[in-house]
Amino acid sequence: MTPEDIFAKVRDTLVDALGVDDDEVTLESRLEADLGAESIDFLDIVFRLEKNFGIKIPRGELFPEDLAASDSGLVKDGLVTPEGLTSLKQRMPHFDLEKFSKDPKVENMRDMFTVQMLVNFVKNKLAA
Repeated sequence: MTPEDIFAKVRDTLVDALGVDDDEVTLESRLEADLGAESIDFLDIVFRLEKNFGIKIPRGELFPEDLAASDSGLVKDGLVTPEGLTSLKQRMPHFDLEKFSKDPKVENMRDMFTVQMLVNFVKNKLAA
């Protein structure tokens, strides 16, 4: 599949899961801030991506579990530590770590959940 094909299918997935119009879904769209996704929607998105692309997505692989609770060395004073950034890079190669590392506040992490991130994730899964 080409990146354009993957994007089209991801867009259709998000239209179905979130009830948004397809013209609202761009590569830069943030799942929560722009498309209105809530925590429960992330489970639905994972389920639909698995079904639509014929892939298996283990829990926490696409969207990280609570980073602050997983290991106290990964977050300090609300910031993801250098060790935490290294861990994210290993666990989430689809995540735009370069952009996030400029202001690595835990609260900013959800803004990094974009359509482009989903496309990158699916592309990596299909290539594996």
